[in-house]
Amino acid sequence: MLAERRHQLILRALRSSGTASVTDLAERLGASAATIRRDLLKLEGDGLLTRVHGGAVVEEDQLPFDESAAVQVTEKDAIAARAATMIDDGQSVILDSGTTVHRLALQLRGRRLTVITNNLAVYDELIDDENIDLMLLGGMVIRESRMLDGFVTEDNLRQVHADWLFMGACGLRPGGQVMDTTVAEVPARRAMIAASDKVVLLADESKFPGTGMVKICDPEDLDVVITNASADDTTCRALREAGVRVIPAVPDSATG
Repeated sequence: MLAERRHQLILRALRSSGTASVTDLAERLGASAATIRRDLLKLEGDGLLTRVHGGAVVEEDQLPFDESAAVQVTEKDAIAARAATMIDDGQSVILDSGTTVHRLALQLRGRRLTVITNNLAVYDELIDDENIDLMLLGGMVIRESRMLDGFVTEDNLRQVHADWLFMGACGLRPGGQVMDTTVAEVPARRAMIAASDKVVLLADESKFPGTGMVKICDPEDLDVVITNASADDTTCRALREAGVRVIPAVPDSATG
């Protein structure tokens, strides 16, 4: 079995149970314990899991999409409105599975754009808009997150190119690293970054530091962060030091 396929199956097993032993993974995959240990070392280096004595673990405590979408809507709308001003008609954008990104989709209705997404909520918002060329990425349906994911999604992303990626995250470390709680979403988000000229992170103040044990990317992989977090926040300072443009977003109700 190819190493890449083993890695996919290891992550799938961990996503299902949260933890697995080296012995169990070796039996499932028909590989030696030494091979599994090397796989776990590689996956930990990629930020996709944490090794523990005798095996590995991932932690997934992300809220379901509908619950997360109902939180801090005013702040998310302010961030989305600011993000929409960055896009020129005729451009192509990738929208990921985040709930703030879904709010951005509402801002894009009626625009002449190409939108590429794995976000089923974005698809629902834009499917009847004839001005938008809409590409829905393939993959396994993750119902709770209202998204498509997996190796098919990653493969689709290798076939496309976009002017912009607008992505969300579960948290930002003080050093500016972008984190997620859901290990399975990370490879597709990394593929989105690779497929885009410019990467914009949409993150309200609750994401500073937020949650997440799995690294999506470093601050150097970002071009812009749009947030309502304080400009003096330690993370915002680290982002600017890494060359990231940090743009404030103020809700309409706060501007008077």
